[in-house]
Amino acid sequence: MPLFCEGEPMVFVQPITMMDFFHKSEGVWFTQRTVHHFDTVTDESGESKLHVQVLKPDDPRILTICELQGIDPAIAAGGASFMWQAHQDNQEPNPDQAAVLIDVPDDETGRSGKLLRNQGYVEKIPVVSRYWFGKDGILTIDTDYESNQGQERCWFITDDFRVRVSTVRMMNGVYLMTYCSERRCVSEADLAAMIQHNLSRASS
Repeated sequence: MPLFCEGEPMVFVQPITMMDFFHKSEGVWFTQRTVHHFDTVTDESGESKLHVQVLKPDDPRILTICELQGIDPAIAAGGASFMWQAHQDNQEPNPDQAAVLIDVPDDETGRSGKLLRNQGYVEKIPVVSRYWFGKDGILTIDTDYESNQGQERCWFITDDFRVRVSTVRMMNGVYLMTYCSERRCVSEADLAAMIQHNLSRASS
């Protein structure tokens, strides 16, 4: 759907490479999460903040994780760190608790490849996932753990709103499903700039 700024249409473009996806995701997001369990555990919901920071290929964290996974760091396109915290927590998140993802594309198109993680979402151990982007811009990530399999699908609705849906499958079937809607948080500096911009438009 077109976005509009100063009367000129701006066409929204879905990212189709992992690094484009990381760059589009950089910033702070407000996450509303619903988890549906397929066993006796009660369904749950919650709110949190997600901090995303893009990492350059020469970042020490990328070099360390590639070496631990036996991957040549030279073929890594870059990466990103993901830090979660409670919605009401206004402290800076602890970078030591971040999950670091590294993009190792299959080829120059960057539409598919491997994701190296220092810790997985389901099991807090180093994992290697497979990812690919569909023609519709939907990102799919498959991760095999020791006793289960996780799949996450994510796509942008606009530049500032995105959706994530994930499932965890055990040997005997689906264990849980999670739906997240995420809105980009606006910093005070960005908000002040937007107000000033609108005031200047109103006075012109």
